[in-house]
Parts: sequence; C-alpha cells; structure tokens
Amino acid sequence: MSIPQTTREYRLPKVDGFHNLTLTEAPLPKLKETEVLVKVHAVSLQYRDLVVATGKYPLTQKANVVPGSDLAGEIIAVGSEVKHWHVGDRVSSNFATDYIFGDIADKVTTTGLGGAIDGVLTEYKVLPAHALVSVPEHLNYEEASTLPCAAVTAYNALLGGQNPLKGGDTVLVQGTGGVSIFGLQIAVASGATVIATSSSDEKLEIAKKLGATYTINYKKTPNWDEEALRITNGRGVDHIIEIGGVGTIMKSANAIRYGGTVSIIGFVAEGAADTSALPYQILFKASIVRGILVGSRKQFEDMNRLISAVKLKPVVDKVFGFEELQKAYEYQASQRHVGKVVIKVSKE
Repeated sequence: MSIPQTTREYRLPKVDGFHNLTLTEAPLPKLKETEVLVKVHAVSLQYRDLVVATGKYPLTQKANVVPGSDLAGEIIAVGSEVKHWHVGDRVSSNFATDYIFGDIADKVTTTGLGGAIDGVLTEYKVLPAHALVSVPEHLNYEEASTLPCAAVTAYNALLGGQNPLKGGDTVLVQGTGGVSIFGLQIAVASGATVIATSSSDEKLEIAKKLGATYTINYKKTPNWDEEALRITNGRGVDHIIEIGGVGTIMKSANAIRYGGTVSIIGFVAEGAADTSALPYQILFKASIVRGILVGSRKQFEDMNRLISAVKLKPVVDKVFGFEELQKAYEYQASQRHVGKVVIKVSKE
C-alpha cells in the first residue's frame, strides 16, 4: 500500500468534558530512522481517558492532546535503522513508550500515550520501534487493543512485585472493569482462587462464568472485607486489585492477609473515608501496598506469553466505530460495561 501523508485524529482542544473531542486531519510527521508507522486498527478506552478529557489527570497532560493509549495495528513502514520489525507485523505499543524494563522512573512518566504525549485515537501513528510488542496470534485487533493498559496493569499487580501470585493464592478483584476482569482471568489462569466484588448481580454472574469462585455484591454486603475474611477462614486474601482508592482502601487493608499485597490501581470509589488508621493497619499486618503505573515493555512481553499459552481471550463488552467516539466515551462513563470498550478505527 502507498504510505499516507495525512491522518484523521481526535484532539481535545478543551478539557471540560469529552464533548470537546474533535476529529481533525493532520499531516503525518516524517519517519525517523528508529521509528515505525502503524496503521491503527483498534483502540480500547480506559477510565483514564475520561479523566484526561476533564483536565483532572494527576500526571503530565499536554495541551490539545490526541487522547487514547491502547492500540493494536499493523506496521506499514519502518525507519532505515529498524531491524526487528517488518511491514505487515501486528503490534501494540507499550503504554509509556520509553518504559522498557526495571523500575519506573520520572522520565518514563513523560512518555505516557494520550497524556504527556499525543495518543492513539488516530488512523495512523508513528511510534518508536523500541515501544512495540507483538500481538498474540490468537487475538483479533479489537481484542489485542485491550492489552496495553488494563492487562499489563493487572499482570504487574499480580506478578510484578516482590510477592508474586502463585497457584493456590486467593485474589480479590474490585469491580468488573478492564483491570479487574484481566486480574480475574490472569489469576484463574495461574491457579488462584478469585473473589469478585460488584454492585451488580448481573455482572457478578459474568465474573463467575470467567472463573470467579466467590462473588460479593457490596451494595447488599457493605462490609465486604469481613465477608472476604469469612471466605478465607479468617486468613485474609493474598492479593487485592484495589480500584476504589480512598473509598475502599481501609476495607482492603482489613481483608488482606498478613504479608499480603494490596495493589492500588485507581480512585473510582465515590465519597470519602477516614483513613487515619491506615498506616497502623499496614504496619500491624506487615502488608505490602504498591502503586501500579501500568508496566514495562518487558512485562508486556512476559504477559503475552502467558496469554498465548492459555489462549486467554479478553472480554470486549462493546465495539464502536471511529466516528462514534463520543458515544463510546459516554458508554465508558456509564459504567455499564464488563471488561473493555473498544473503538474500531480501520474499516479494512
């Protein structure tokens, strides 16, 4: 195919809501020696995308940004010094393009797609070759687009710390959004027992079908931490995917076992809570509390080997067309989804 000179892309000229999403046409930058040009086939949305659209993202956010961080696509051109990628390769990009391996560093946080730098809600995207990973062969583009943020975050939370998940562990996942569903699937694939929480019995039924052994409706059982302790015969759970933030962290600190790991992913729970006793709960349970900022390209590659080995299929709730982006954002914001909301960018 001929190399395009322009791309249609969405931008956020204002950040007081996703109603500002504006589809424009822009010239593509000239390809550098170490870059590749990717035809974007699909993009998945995150809770982060809603936060970016309202200007409340706590990390660096550039003005008039192209939003979106998670793509799957096909390489259509490579720079002269690119040796390991070829035209036709199916790829995703790491969330932070310069986070290759090891501990995260300050300079890495300035390469987060759709925040500090322009993102992937575009028909064509120029990316550094070092940011790319191969798409698992058994996944289509829509499924593969769900991996860079939600799946890598869940993998890092469960297998990236000093207390990695092992068979026989008990994992509690909060809610049924993208990270939690991937956490559930990765835990089940690793031989763990999963407790899933949600305010919806319908969503909990889906969690059961995906392998959750226990479910808790936190509207009906507000003291879900005590229920988790009961399920584990007072021992507590080994890992918690902590999505709520201030609104749930005290219950997570109570439900975790001695020496267990609470991985803080987000801050979606409404309301406030008294967290003054949190340091004591952490101390007296010798628990590990980790903040998770997605993960490295190395973790992405390791995760993809697990996904390929067990033929894990991401849960795609709904797919929208490229021109339906605002509807997709509305659906993401409604929290009616289980798993991921995806944008089909390419019509081919």
